[in-house]
Amino acid sequence: MSDRFTNQVAIVTGSADGIGKGIAKRLATEGATVALFDINGDLLERTVAEFNDQGHTVTGHVVDISQEGPVEAGIQTVVDTYSKLDIMVNSAGIVGPTSTKITDFSVADYDRIYSINLRGAFLMTKYAIKAMEPNNYGRILHLASIAGKEGNPFMAGYSSMKAGLIGLVKGIGKEYAETGITVNGIAPAVIRTAMNENTAPEQLAYMTAKIPMKRLGTVEEVAALAAWIVSNEASFTTGFIFDLSGGRATY
Repeated sequence: MSDRFTNQVAIVTGSADGIGKGIAKRLATEGATVALFDINGDLLERTVAEFNDQGHTVTGHVVDISQEGPVEAGIQTVVDTYSKLDIMVNSAGIVGPTSTKITDFSVADYDRIYSINLRGAFLMTKYAIKAMEPNNYGRILHLASIAGKEGNPFMAGYSSMKAGLIGLVKGIGKEYAETGITVNGIAPAVIRTAMNENTAPEQLAYMTAKIPMKRLGTVEEVAALAAWIVSNEASFTTGFIFDLSGGRATY
């Protein structure tokens, strides 16, 4: 077992399940104290109990990342408890409607995707940086998507918000490039998680067919890359979107 995150404090959003849970487990396994942020309280409680049973040091916090007050308070609670914040991984997100033309895409659905996938990312970044600035050190990582680079048809909300998230990563990465705080992202193709179980089969087939490896990625593969990006080793990379697409990415 590696100990590269010993004495480091991390927040991982959307960590009750899926990619967020996988990243949180990887960080905890390598010695981090991890605060799990999720909106699903029941699932979060089970995940915290599971991790504690495995000997990991984790706490659970029910946080709606689309709301400024809960984000600010949640991050402050972590800082008050552990006196610092070293890592923030934002994995919370929703897909929203798929196989839906823009003319049939409701404004309510679009606004809901925005509030979590982009507004939430902005809020988590803003308050994570505030917590990291006193120590002039931090690692911020967002889960973007290949859809934000290429634009998946019939997913107007998801594609445009992930594109906006990529812009956020690149812009804030440059803002803090002269500090010890880095801001990066990962753009996966389809990863096998509970989140895409409800994706329309034809949409899933379309996205999988575009992957040269002709398979879905795994949570463990995402967690492995994420762990390096938020480590001390990744000190000369910021404002960058890492490919995790089985060969699909063209830039």
